[in-house]
Amino acid sequence: MVPVSPGDAQGLGLERAILHVDMDAFFAAVEVLDNPELAGLPVIVGGTGGRGVVASCTYEARAYGVRSAMPSVRARQLCPDAVFVDGHYSRYSEVSQSLHQIFHATTPLVEPIGLDEAFLDVTGARRLLGSPHAIAVSLREQVQRELGITCSVGIGRSKLIAKLASKKAKPRADRRGMQPGPGVLLIDEEGEAAFLAALPIEALWGVGPATAARLHALGVRTVGELAEMPESTLVSRLGRAGGTHLAELARGHDPRPVEPDRGAKSIGHEETFPLDLDTMGELQHKLVRMAESVALHLRQASLGGKTVTVKVRFGDFSTITRSHTLPTAVDTAPAIGAVAGALLDGVDVSPGVRLLGVSVGGLAPGDPATQLSFDLAAAPAAAESQEDAAAIQESWHEVTAAIDAIRLRFGRAAVGTAAMVGNDRLEVPTQRQAPWGPNDDDGIGRAAPPG
Repeated sequence: MVPVSPGDAQGLGLERAILHVDMDAFFAAVEVLDNPELAGLPVIVGGTGGRGVVASCTYEARAYGVRSAMPSVRARQLCPDAVFVDGHYSRYSEVSQSLHQIFHATTPLVEPIGLDEAFLDVTGARRLLGSPHAIAVSLREQVQRELGITCSVGIGRSKLIAKLASKKAKPRADRRGMQPGPGVLLIDEEGEAAFLAALPIEALWGVGPATAARLHALGVRTVGELAEMPESTLVSRLGRAGGTHLAELARGHDPRPVEPDRGAKSIGHEETFPLDLDTMGELQHKLVRMAESVALHLRQASLGGKTVTVKVRFGDFSTITRSHTLPTAVDTAPAIGAVAGALLDGVDVSPGVRLLGVSVGGLAPGDPATQLSFDLAAAPAAAESQEDAAAIQESWHEVTAAIDAIRLRFGRAAVGTAAMVGNDRLEVPTQRQAPWGPNDDDGIGRAAPPG
């Protein structure tokens, strides 16, 4: 940890005061909160099947080397005593809403990054709430007191520094147990260079494996070494945009503002299957369920969308997407399903599909208009004719409103389509984008936030 300069110990001298708040092992922490018997155990939220991955894990599991995005098979090898827990997206979303209420009570300038982290610009809150450090400490204490879970907070004059500082503020885990971090870490302008210099280049945004390999070939492994590299050299090796971008970041230059109005670009649903599916009928059946999930979440958010996208990942991990933009927004499952089904019909699924997804983008608030004109000429195998498709949103608009009212009064499983019948009961899908894959006993993906 780089100590802050005495004259700016509380960050009052920062030209901009930006906080990055990141929850500690969020999904796993919520599971432990709801089931105290799990406290102190190596808990893993993730899929238990052969294609499952770790979505989140407690620090007790991290002590064994378990990390997010690790294959579940590998996680179990590293930690045989791990307790795998099925994810509960709706619960995480509920806690996240409470978390963001705390953020917005601190400052209106909040930029959410998924469910469990956000940037906060507290520059204008200093006169009322005190120094940035004091604001961060108070916010962290409030989160723990009101929600029962912990977060780490980084403070800097830019989003880059705040983000990197929050990571350094986090707890660490090894075989000796969990080592608490500072919880709140302030990096002032004078301390930026020293703080950045020791970090690996992979810590910077935009440095993936390919870029890291190119920089390693130049003998550059730390941000400090990158900052000393002539910008012209970086441009010649990485291109003008990439070279200039990394040169600026290495010197701590990141003028991007906190964007409080940043919302989801799309709402989607993906599922990873235990075995590859290669029949169009079965995939279309899955697609109907996914369209219902997407439509439900659109209406819950009072949104409609114009662009329908189908994502197909094959057994060899090659991935394709097919999209169609409508002249007017939709929010009903049959309308979304008609377009998505037509798009899927144009894909050769015979190689076997590992993952299938549907999303709707071009989001806009309000009640979507009902007069549509679907141009599905590019998808000749569409299940509905153009004339039928054009009437779907209109004809289902009132029906969907009635279904929503029934579910509101009697529960989500009170009514649904035939595609939702399974295991002798009605299974209304929740929003799931399957980052952790299926369990041993099902082929249904698990939750993730909208993109």
